[in-house]
Amino acid sequence: MRVFNDLNDLPDFQNAVVTIGSFDGVHLGHQQILERVKGLARQCEGESIVITFHPHPRLVIYPRDNTLQLITSIDEKVDLMRRYGIDNVVVVPFTVEFSQQSADEYIQKFLVETFHPRYIVIGYDHRFGLNRQGDINYLKWHGEQSGYEVVEIGKHEVEDIAVSSTKIRKALEQGAVDQAQRLLGHYFFLTGTVVHGNKIGKKLGFPTANLDLNNRHKLLPPTGIYAVYAYHKGQRYGGMLYIGDRPTLKEYQNKTIEVNLFDFDKDIYGDKLRLELVARTRDDEAFAGLDQLSERLAQDRLETKAIIESRESKQAKKKIAEAPRVAIVILNYNGRTYLEQFLPKVLEHTSGNFEVIIADNGSTDDSLSFLAEAYPELRHIDLKTNYGFAEGYNQALAQVDAPYFLLLNSDVEVTPGWLSPLVELLERDPAVGAVQPKILAYHEREKFEYAGAAGGWLDNLGYPFCRGRIFSVTETDKGQYDELQEVFWATGAAFLVRSSLYRQLGGFDGDYFAHSEEIDLCWRIKRAGYKIMARPRSVVYHVGGGTLSYNTPRKAFLNFRNSLFTLVKNETGSRLAWILPARLLLDGVAGLLFLSQGKFQHIASIVQAHWSFFGQWQATWRKRRENQDRVAKVSIASKPNLCGRYPKSIVWAFYARNIQYFKDL
Repeated sequence: MRVFNDLNDLPDFQNAVVTIGSFDGVHLGHQQILERVKGLARQCEGESIVITFHPHPRLVIYPRDNTLQLITSIDEKVDLMRRYGIDNVVVVPFTVEFSQQSADEYIQKFLVETFHPRYIVIGYDHRFGLNRQGDINYLKWHGEQSGYEVVEIGKHEVEDIAVSSTKIRKALEQGAVDQAQRLLGHYFFLTGTVVHGNKIGKKLGFPTANLDLNNRHKLLPPTGIYAVYAYHKGQRYGGMLYIGDRPTLKEYQNKTIEVNLFDFDKDIYGDKLRLELVARTRDDEAFAGLDQLSERLAQDRLETKAIIESRESKQAKKKIAEAPRVAIVILNYNGRTYLEQFLPKVLEHTSGNFEVIIADNGSTDDSLSFLAEAYPELRHIDLKTNYGFAEGYNQALAQVDAPYFLLLNSDVEVTPGWLSPLVELLERDPAVGAVQPKILAYHEREKFEYAGAAGGWLDNLGYPFCRGRIFSVTETDKGQYDELQEVFWATGAAFLVRSSLYRQLGGFDGDYFAHSEEIDLCWRIKRAGYKIMARPRSVVYHVGGGTLSYNTPRKAFLNFRNSLFTLVKNETGSRLAWILPARLLLDGVAGLLFLSQGKFQHIASIVQAHWSFFGQWQATWRKRRENQDRVAKVSIASKPNLCGRYPKSIVWAFYARNIQYFKDL
């Protein structure tokens, strides 16, 4: 999702489907409108756009009105729009000058000239312009001349939305956050920056993160103790929240918002923290002294922990019952040792509606007999021939029926709960095509692993690199890439993809054998407008090079050849015309580097790669045309999704500027 805060920086939207409003809370009523907007955008192959305002218009038009209480801050609202799959959010800076526009200026200069809408989805009672001159009929009249169509939200729906907002505010004012959650369709948020407090909680044995909301118009529930989920850099923790005036501590009687996080011990001063309020357990109380307060906090902690654990247990059971089936497919070639070592943890640490399938790629060791004896309950697919990674998975997945495919290398060690965050993301956001976990090195567990690290990027010339790994330099994991982020490609070592997309886009290119096939597929997914994500809440450890070592002539051959294949099949014609010669030249430079290192077989690999590439030129160009047709059939956006594309040269950054870490780009 793209977010714009400056009307001067807007792109040319394609077939824009626009809706306008405050959308405070982004509750169930609002979500129905968003679904309508997204549906219209799909029908006309356009983009969904939510226009909202900041600050809230009431604060500008009635600056002395201190009664406004908002369910969501602007940042929370934007996050929710992202969750519900909107393509673009435009946050209009609401000023006195903006409010002085006439109805005609609002329509022509703001809506038509800025957005060129195909549809405007709006409530029957929507008013706009100076002194609220314009109404929906006026908007429709202009639409006949300006080429847009107004889709009216009827009186009944608008009134239901107003009632929902009123009910949500009343519930929150009474502390009934569970009731508010049912109306919102999500938890009520409090988002703030962690600031220094008086350290009283730490002295009592309950260290807390004090929050500064920095928003005096944010609705605040009544004082008391709440069970909460807390999100810090993409990771979720249970917690106990206190809102109150600290009546026991008479020398510190000022309102405070502070949370004690369970199983957490990090310095997070200055960081953002988002809280989801799950339940309120009691009112604020005054105690005789600190000892009594400490005893009560211990009881509070037990109660809030029990609520969180109960909620998670119910959610887990519900998720398992409702979850789509995930086929975890492990492609094996002579990996009996890895299966014996890592398969038990896959079965132990995976929960949900899943099936583990072992596809054997013509192994010559005793893999199949070991599986038959040790894991007779698991499904085994005997491919009888070594098709390589790419075609091996194509052959295996043709025999598998599940909404999601999780491709997992046999040399990967998974961790408890690794699968759920990945599936949850694809379930929550239909625009996500594929996702990977954070990949750490099995033998150097504090470091990122070469194959995928924290998600793959592609530079301007088509060279791949990762958050946490540029060329051969892998970073130490210090949590620097722990936030959920859209990337350009996800590693095939642990790759969750929608099965429908995999099949509709043709799967892996079997001619690759191994290496770069996941980049090629992800590029097609991105061309169709979908997102590729890295979800660091899920962590796995990868041995790497289990069946094909990273630093061999064979790997070099596949690397150079397949990278050229990927460019020709996916890059635009105008860019390919100059990128391809540049890449061939840089391959020559790589040959000189290998010469200086005495790697003569690697030089031969580059020559062989070029012969193979040009020898298959016609076939590759035919694949390019076939892919264009496939992408067009499944596309959900008018333009390719280029997020995760580095606009410069990673080769220049690494070798000329000595930039070795992703964070320094």
